Amino acid sequence: MKKGFAIFSIFVMMFSFVIPIKSNAADGITLFTPLTGISLTPGENSSYTIEVLNSASEVKTLDVQVEGVPKGWNTTLTADGFALSSLSVKPSESEEFTLDVSVPLQVEKGTYDFTIVGTDQNGTETTLPISVKVEETGVFKTELSSEQVNMQGDSGSTFTYDVELTNRTAQEQHYALQAKTPQGWQVKFSVGGKDVTSVTVPSNETESISVQVTPAETVEKGTYEIPIVASSGGTQSDLTLEAAITGSYDMELTTADGRLSTDISAGDEKTLTLQIKNTGTSPLSDISLKANTPTDWDVQFEPKEIPTIEAGKTETVKATVSASDNAIAGDYVVEMTAESPEASSTAQFRVSVKTSFVWGWIGVGLIVVVLVGIFFLVKKFGRR
Repeated sequence: MKKGFAIFSIFVMMFSFVIPIKSNAADGITLFTPLTGISLTPGENSSYTIEVLNSASEVKTLDVQVEGVPKGWNTTLTADGFALSSLSVKPSESEEFTLDVSVPLQVEKGTYDFTIVGTDQNGTETTLPISVKVEETGVFKTELSSEQVNMQGDSGSTFTYDVELTNRTAQEQHYALQAKTPQGWQVKFSVGGKDVTSVTVPSNETESISVQVTPAETVEKGTYEIPIVASSGGTQSDLTLEAAITGSYDMELTTADGRLSTDISAGDEKTLTLQIKNTGTSPLSDISLKANTPTDWDVQFEPKEIPTIEAGKTETVKATVSASDNAIAGDYVVEMTAESPEASSTAQFRVSVKTSFVWGWIGVGLIVVVLVGIFFLVKKFGRR
């Protein structure tokens, strides 16, 4: 009895290798891709290359479609750049097609499954399951961002911020750009080097915007906020920029009484008392002086440099002007400049050159000599 049962078991096992197991795959057809399970983010796209292997002895024609696509997802089948609905594969050969998958922006975190189905001419299906893991919950919004939202400079500075505008909605958006500035301030938006007041951004793309901020001329020291807005229909985003004004830099080069004129004799020197006033709200540093003079003239300053002048303070400098020995009578312009890394001021002095008294007496002497000569000539020849 036991011997008979053993023989029967061996008989069943042998025939189990030759009796085919029913499958939902078409005979000889295999669908293959190495990317059967990947991770994507909301709004991201992915392409799958699907290989169709035909190990049968006849041509196989497959109708290809994607089933079980999650709501809001988009899938496209293409081959050689054309939309695909079916393809044929020769015996013992293979063909490829592409599956493009777009994850929607509005999507919950989780794992999503769908299936590629190929149906041959006999109605037999071959399936290839695909799994996509979404790592985060999707959003439907607009984002304004900048790596550097605060800058510092003086009142004469122009602040330029690099801003990114990202459209995380499902449609292309046309955004109006606006800024809320303190009184007297100016803001310009530019894209690609051109000034704009609006910008169009396709779905799930980012546009780079340059924001140029110019403070008011009378701005005082302090930190100022510049809110900017990008709005389009039902979506908008706000970003607050900051400009820290360290103060204003300005100076005035003049004299104690405000007069910018003097007189001098040719070859002589004249010392002028100059005043350098810090008319800004921040200290001035490393102030130096220079002059632009007529040919063969010279100007020497004492001191030549001033380390610093505090806001609202005044420093005195002596400027010794030396006129050329060959200067003729008339008016000359001597230009003097005080400058620092932060500001500068230039004053033009009108210098009148007068004839030297020495030359005046020499002239008088020559006239006397001439008159005396004429007198003797008249006296000598007049008797004839």
